[in-house]
Amino acid sequence: EVLTLLVLMYPLLRGLALHLHSAVTGSYIPGTHSIAFINCLNEQIARDIARAIMDKKLAAYVNILPKSSALYFWKGELEESTEILLLVKTRTSKIGELSNYVRSIHPFEIPEIISLPIDQGNPLYLKWIEENVPRD
Repeated sequence: EVLTLLVLMYPLLRGLALHLHSAVTGSYIPGTHSIAFINCLNEQIARDIARAIMDKKLAAYVNILPKSSALYFWKGELEESTEILLLVKTRTSKIGELSNYVRSIHPFEIPEIISLPIDQGNPLYLKWIEENVPRD
């Protein structure tokens, strides 16, 4: 029974240990922040969505990348288009709220909103993200 309890509590205990270690040493916990990718039809929509994300303090930084070509399947057909890509830097804990909000304002029926955790990076930059995106 004790072994079962330890196995069940391992993720929680490991998480607490990582946070304690981070607090004591000032080191970064991988995955605390994320980069979200959001595709947009054109630059005006991209700017509007980026501004809305920033106004809601759902990110510390948004890159608006220039037009790129895209190939994808839509309703069984191969489509080709151009789009603008947003790279959104935020807390991982904000990804759900960010995704819900963008879906509510995005003109696409199924907008691309995917994220990847930030494993490591410049500690000062990661701290800056933390300072500019309010905690939940």
